[in-house]
Amino acid sequence: MVLANLTSAPGFLLLGLMDGPDAHPLLFLLFLGVYLFSALGNLSMVVVVRSAVALHSPMYYFLGHLSLVDVCFTTITVPRLLIGLLHPGQAISFQGCFAQMYFFVALGITESYLLAAMSYDRAVAVCRPLHYGAIMTPGRCAALVGASWAVAHLHSLLHTLLISALSYPASASVRHFFCDMTVMLSLATSDISAAKTAIFSEGLAVVLTPLLLVSLSYAHIFVAVLGVRSAEGRRRVFSTCGAHLVVVSLFFGSVLSVYFRPSSAYSARYDRLASVVYAVVTPTLNPVIYSLRNKEVKGALKRGFRWTAAPQAL
Repeated sequence: MVLANLTSAPGFLLLGLMDGPDAHPLLFLLFLGVYLFSALGNLSMVVVVRSAVALHSPMYYFLGHLSLVDVCFTTITVPRLLIGLLHPGQAISFQGCFAQMYFFVALGITESYLLAAMSYDRAVAVCRPLHYGAIMTPGRCAALVGASWAVAHLHSLLHTLLISALSYPASASVRHFFCDMTVMLSLATSDISAAKTAIFSEGLAVVLTPLLLVSLSYAHIFVAVLGVRSAEGRRRVFSTCGAHLVVVSLFFGSVLSVYFRPSSAYSARYDRLASVVYAVVTPTLNPVIYSLRNKEVKGALKRGFRWTAAPQAL
């Protein structure tokens, strides 16, 4: 059925972020600025983490991978969003639609597991500081990152195959700015009960697992903080974990509000706005939050800017 769909279906029509046929040049400029800022910020984080010796630690190793995922994550959806703001109703092929879905889901799940790995790293740093080096070894960090990528791509492959195997109209309008799972399921003309059950049950396990790991990590951190008597000690712990907790709350809050709510509460407009939060806003805020609240990152960025400016001065 998948191969038949690939060869016979002409494609879909992405209606974009806004309803109606009108162009939105101001929104285009806004999202273009956000996208460029996000790409520059996250790519800068990747370069700084790899080049600055002071940042060669597990926390920044995870942060570098998170920034790389964020660059790819926004690039999967934002260019189409920008085109739709100027020219609503963009055609996308069947293959292009499900390729976009595959990478969007894979990168989103990778980000959730990287956030869980970063929570585990912070819990070890706060709760077992004397054993931190022995626990967070380079091999274990690489294994956590590799597992995040592997689980995410297997999960995405299963979902994409199940949804692409369904039957669709010859030409269907997608009320979104990208090919989202929930929207594609609503467009299918064949029976979706089996696919929906499999996707929801497997997806629930895969998505809630990192959220559970994050919750357990911060529960251990909270218990450890209660044992710290000095106000300075508590302030140091909160400054270490505060930035990460903000990112986790934004990402998981918006994802859960879109994908894990009753179908009776479905709203195309709400889904599009909530998708902007986890697909555009959160990846843009990540480098800002981590750099502004982190002295090591700010110091590395300043040294990098001075190093690049020095040859021009000569």
